[in-house]
Amino acid sequence: MQIGPIPLANRLFVAPMAGVTDRPFRQLCKRLGAGYAVSEMVTSRKDLWNSLKTSRRANHEGEPGPIAVQIAGTDAAMMAEAALYNIDRGAQIIDINMGCPAKKVCNKWAGSALMQNEALAVEIAEAVVAACAPRGVPVTLKMRTGWCQQHKNAVVLARRFEDVGIQMLTVHGRTREQGYKGQAEYDTIAAVKAAVRVPVVANGDITSPEKARAVLAATGADAVMIGRAAQGRPWIFREIGHYLATGEHLAPPLVAEVRRLLLEHLQDHYGLYGEASGVRSARKHIAWYVRALPGGEALRQHINTIEDCAAQWQAVADFFSALGAQMDRLPAAHDGADAVPPLRETEHEPEQH
Repeated sequence: MQIGPIPLANRLFVAPMAGVTDRPFRQLCKRLGAGYAVSEMVTSRKDLWNSLKTSRRANHEGEPGPIAVQIAGTDAAMMAEAALYNIDRGAQIIDINMGCPAKKVCNKWAGSALMQNEALAVEIAEAVVAACAPRGVPVTLKMRTGWCQQHKNAVVLARRFEDVGIQMLTVHGRTREQGYKGQAEYDTIAAVKAAVRVPVVANGDITSPEKARAVLAATGADAVMIGRAAQGRPWIFREIGHYLATGEHLAPPLVAEVRRLLLEHLQDHYGLYGEASGVRSARKHIAWYVRALPGGEALRQHINTIEDCAAQWQAVADFFSALGAQMDRLPAAHDGADAVPPLRETEHEPEQH
């Protein structure tokens, strides 16, 4: 599979998630079987480009390609400029956000709110493609099935996006109105796939190897995109890849391997965020890794009291050393039941974009 002229390693993708899919997390997922990962959303507001948050999101030092950056906004010219800003910082693929359901995004008419204004949505897509084409950078787009149950316009928009040069479409099988509630539906994704010639990616509720295979079969999609199910379980990509190739399940990872992966992830995380911010923002990752493990809740509570990176790292190292004395491998996940964390209505909620 490829996006424009860019080949991909496989058809297992990491969804862009605010506060989650930073460079360390993307690199880890790629190491563990993901063929493609999209950055956190980068704003099109030029006045915010020098902020610490945006500078971190636009940091791709040492990241293996292809480097894909998602941009968000409501003004076509600003979005085109944002695309060029990110290309100058290493982006090889630009993704347009028309899928985020977060109120703070939609209230500004960005994200999935753009699906209510089809003319503006197409204008933005056309402007970004026009800006990227001279650089040889393909443009992709992520959207939902529509704004609400009564207005599912993904198929109509997909055709128009293809007409203006979008080279891959990702569809989350929910409306904006649903947020992440209820069950994702795949009929609309199948209809989008049937309506366009460009690759189509299915997203939503893919939490296990069996579910990935079923969604690919039901939609005819070219790839699947996984978000929340990868939090604390980044090896889900190699599990799905192995299952799709062989029909067999991989054994759960060794405790010793997870210990090494998480400790390396933390070191990369601290390196990007620094001491003060790093120790706090790492807490959610640690909690996701240990939520289904014996003693995991006690560790989570303890971690929340630590304000020092070295002490946090050591607490995690000691926890997994003790766990390794009790078991060789992690407990098996049950059809993804342990893979999707509860949603939280906070500004740090890991929204899929």
